[in-house]
Amino acid sequence: MQLELNGTNVIAESERTGKASSLFWPWCGANVSLLALSYGSFFLGFGISFWQATLAAVLGTVLSFLLVGLSSIAGKKSSAPTMVLSRAVFGVKGNIVPGLLSYLIFVGWETVLVSLATLATGTIFIRIGHINHELAMVIGFAIAVSLTIYGGVLGHKVIMRLQKYLTLTTVVATLIYIGLTIDQVNWNSVSAIPSGNAQAFTGALIFGITGIGLGWVNAAADYSRYLPRTTSSKSVVVWTVFGASIVPIILVIYGAALSGSDPKLNEAIAMDPIGALTTILPTWYLAIFALIAILGLVGGAILDLYSSGLTLISVGLPVKRHVAAIIDGTVMLLGTIYIVWIADNFFYPFQGFLITLGVPIATWSAIFVTDVLLRKRAYSEEDLYKESGRYGSWNKRSLSIMAFGTFIGWGFVTNTFASWLSWQGYLLFLIGGKEGSWAYANVGVLLALAIGGFGHWVLARREISNQEK
Repeated sequence: MQLELNGTNVIAESERTGKASSLFWPWCGANVSLLALSYGSFFLGFGISFWQATLAAVLGTVLSFLLVGLSSIAGKKSSAPTMVLSRAVFGVKGNIVPGLLSYLIFVGWETVLVSLATLATGTIFIRIGHINHELAMVIGFAIAVSLTIYGGVLGHKVIMRLQKYLTLTTVVATLIYIGLTIDQVNWNSVSAIPSGNAQAFTGALIFGITGIGLGWVNAAADYSRYLPRTTSSKSVVVWTVFGASIVPIILVIYGAALSGSDPKLNEAIAMDPIGALTTILPTWYLAIFALIAILGLVGGAILDLYSSGLTLISVGLPVKRHVAAIIDGTVMLLGTIYIVWIADNFFYPFQGFLITLGVPIATWSAIFVTDVLLRKRAYSEEDLYKESGRYGSWNKRSLSIMAFGTFIGWGFVTNTFASWLSWQGYLLFLIGGKEGSWAYANVGVLLALAIGGFGHWVLARREISNQEK
C-alpha cells in the first residue's frame, strides 16, 4: 500500500533498483487482454489468409513494441518520465503540444478499456442468467474502476506487484479458455481461407502496429526510469518487447484460427468483440471468463492512468502525482458512466476520435525514438526543467516535422467510425481514391512514422551533436 511520492522529477540513485527482467510484468499485464482474441478476426477482415494474418500479427506486434523498447532506454539513462524526456526534442514549453495529445489518448483509452470491461460483464451474465444485466455491469464497473484507480494512484511499486498477479491469473485462465475451445478449430476451414493482395496485407500489418503497440511509446520510460543506469540497454529492449508481445501474438493467432473456423463467430465478433467469445464456452466457465475479461482490460487501463497522471503534470498542472492520477481517475469514471449508461451510440465515434489522435502520436513516436538513437549520452537532467537550458523553450523544427507528418498521415488514412471523421483521406486520390485498393490500408500511419523519423534524423543530427559536446 506504499504511495509513490515521485512525480516528474528525476529518480534518485538510491531508488533505482531491480533488473531489466522486471519490465516483463507491467508490459505483459497491460497486453494480456482477451480482446486480442477478437483481433484475430479483425486481421482476417482485411481479406487475408490465416498465415498472412499470423505474419502480420507477429511483425506488427514486435515492430511496434520495438519502438516502445527503444524509448525505454531513455528512461533508464535519464531517470525521468517519457513526456518529460520529450522536452529535449520539442522544447520545455513546446512539448506541451505532444503532451496534451498524449494525455487525451491516455485518458481516452483508459476510459474505453474500463467501458469494455463493464459492457463485457453485462453481456456475459446475460448467458449465465442468474444476475440482473444492469447489476452485472455495475459489478464489472466497480471491479474495473477500483483496480485501475488503486494501481494508478498508488504508483510504481504497487503497479509492478499488481501487474504480476494480474498477468499470472489472466494467463492461466486464458490457457484454460484455449483448452476448452481448441476443439472448435477446424484446420481445413482455416487453411482454405484464400490469400489477400499486398494492399490487404499492408492494411493488416498497419492495424497490428497501431492497434497493439504504437500507443504505448509515450509511456515507455515511465517504468524503465526506476532501473539502475548500469542496466544493459539491450536487456531493457528485449524484456520490454518480449513481455509486451508474447501474449498478444499467441492470442491473435488463436483468435484468427477460431474466427476462420466459424463464419458465424467471425461475424459475431465484429458486433460484440468479447461477448461473442462466450458463445463457444460451457456455462460453468462464464463467471471465470467475465473475471479474466475484466482483469485483462484493467491491466492496460492501470498503465494508462499512471502515465496520464505523469503527463498531466509534465504539461504544467502544479499538483502531486497521486492527485493528478485521482483527477484522471475521476474523468475516467465519469466518462465510463457516460459511455455505458447515458450516451447513445457514442462508443464508436469516440474510438474514431482517439484513432485520429494516433496519427500525430505516430509522428511524435518516430521523432522521439530517432532522438533516443541519435544521442550517445543521457539527456541533461537539469535542462529538462528550465527554458533557458540547452533544449530551449520551443523547438519549432520538431513541431514543424510533427505537423507535416500529421498532415500527410491524415491524408492517407480512412476513418469509418463516425461521419464527421470522413474528411480524412484527402490525399488518397494520389493512389486510387477512397474506393481504391489502397483506401483501407491506412498507409498514412507508415508515412507519418517515416516523416517523423527521417525528418528528425536529417534536421536534428547537428544540433544533437552540439548539445553533447
